[in-house]
Amino acid sequence: QVSLVESGGGSVQAGGSLRLSCAASGRTFSRYIMGWFRQALGKEREFVEAITWNGDRLYYADSVKGRFTISRDNAKNTVYLQMNNLKPEDTAVYYCAADPSGSPVERGGYRYWGQGTQVTVSS
Repeated sequence: QVSLVESGGGSVQAGGSLRLSCAASGRTFSRYIMGWFRQALGKEREFVEAITWNGDRLYYADSVKGRFTISRDNAKNTVYLQMNNLKPEDTAVYYCAADPSGSPVERGGYRYWGQGTQVTVSS
């Protein structure tokens, strides 16, 4: 069993930065592909980024490429999402997820989810 807890959300102006963290419990964290998803009000949850267990492969949504960066520290059981040049359309609840059964960009296959952290970007 894995428990995921996100933190680091908040309110920023357009062009600002935030770094989200996702702390995981469980000794098998380092084996898992980890992903970040987001859900804006009234919209479906969408893929943002994912990272393999050793960080050798990254997956990005086109909408965040060049602005957001995913990373992980297996010694700390933590995955991060550095978000730069934020835009109002990035406003959403951001979720951390672990251990997809299929493609890392598909939300349906992830086995574990956090509760989410709100990110609000004002213009």
